[in-house]
Amino acid sequence: MTGGIRKPTESEEEYIARIEYQRRKKAEGEKQALMADEEKRQRKELHFMHCPKCGMKLIEVDYKSLKIDRCSACGGVWLDAGELEAAVDLEKGLLGRIFGL
Repeated sequence: MTGGIRKPTESEEEYIARIEYQRRKKAEGEKQALMADEEKRQRKELHFMHCPKCGMKLIEVDYKSLKIDRCSACGGVWLDAGELEAAVDLEKGLLGRIFGL
């Protein structure tokens, strides 16, 4: 190509995004590995089952066959890893349309 910069293709953008994600994930893993076990325990004790938005207690509630976490104060709903996909499988209609899953 002469005289200009071409826009990356969609597959190139996906590749770059994947490489960047892997780089950040590796850096975060290294950072966490350096964190002392005691500090990890203290952080978990302090934050476990607390709302990331307002800090209040989360309560496990049943949603069909799932247990999801709902804030006792602000009402926010928080999902653990894999629960969004499981909820989408249960509710293919609405959630699938909203999240495109």
